[in-house]
Amino acid sequence: MEDAAKIHFKEFKAISRSILAYTDLKLLINHIAERICSTLKVKGCSVMLYDEREGQLFRVASCGISETYLDKGPIFIDDKYCAFSARAPVFIEDFQNDPRVQYPEDARKEGITSMLSVPIHYRKSPVGLIRIYHDSVWRPNDDDLDSFALLADYLGVVIENNGLRNFLEKVKYAMESLPLRMLEGL
Repeated sequence: MEDAAKIHFKEFKAISRSILAYTDLKLLINHIAERICSTLKVKGCSVMLYDEREGQLFRVASCGISETYLDKGPIFIDDKYCAFSARAPVFIEDFQNDPRVQYPEDARKEGITSMLSVPIHYRKSPVGLIRIYHDSVWRPNDDDLDSFALLADYLGVVIENNGLRNFLEKVKYAMESLPLRMLEGL
């Protein structure tokens, strides 16, 4: 058992370090989903980002889950049960019979038995979720929960920095488009 924990720790270190090396956010998020699946031998992983205007989560990466399941419908934020609102990981052991699950029949067809949902934050603002799906009953230990929370925190910083970089590039482009007379005094 100790060897397995070391392997997971090595993998989490590798994933965490790689977050800082990526410049392509989409590629980074896809690789995180793939690495979580391969490391933990879980059914699937999905990374979703929150759209404040729509009030729902949108999938930006996934691994191991069918398109049919992923396209089942919108994922709205449930303030009472969702990890997004709880600001802490939420584990659902019995995915087909838990009242918190929005699409239990689709989950049954997909073969999902349990799910861990980990919020992605930047500072105190929620940004998205990492969802880890399993096809059998499992219970993540406290160290795993802490590792996922830390990974999600790193990802939150990268997502926000990417958004800020995109914003600054647009401002720079807009400034370069202005006539020189308008730039005097800036």
